[in-house]
Amino acid sequence: MAATHILLVDDEAEFVEVMAERLAMRGYNITCCSNGRDALNLLEQHPDIDVTVLDLKMPGMGGIETLEEIKKRHPFEQVIMLTGYSTVNSATEAIKLGAFDYVVKPFDTDRLIALINEAAARKKKFTDQLLEVRQIPYISADKRAQLIAEITEAAAKGKTRLPGD
Repeated sequence: MAATHILLVDDEAEFVEVMAERLAMRGYNITCCSNGRDALNLLEQHPDIDVTVLDLKMPGMGGIETLEEIKKRHPFEQVIMLTGYSTVNSATEAIKLGAFDYVVKPFDTDRLIALINEAAARKKKFTDQLLEVRQIPYISADKRAQLIAEITEAAAKGKTRLPGD
């Protein structure tokens, strides 16, 4: 099985370097960038990215705006928000927009890794379910489209339960 591919997005270069090294030492495939625009471009270039770990506060395109765009363009992408500036409002907004989870810096690396593994498993479950629906014989095109739309919507909104669970 291929290593989980993580996109790490944070404007703090030292943090990105250290975090990328820690994750790579544990066998993860890491791609890094420092802003939302680059994150969106990398997600287009690397459809194999499983989980995005995204900083909330960045110059230019902030984390919330980036999260919104990611979920519009890549509804199956699982996004874990990171911040050193936590507020109840920002956490609520991120989760409402489909973030998998919200982690406050400083954090326990093992906890982040557990969340990354859970997020990667959720993305796999969504993509497996989508593949299964596409392969169901003897259903109408309308019913297939409806099921695909339900799965995509659940993924984009970060629902904890998948359709049919």
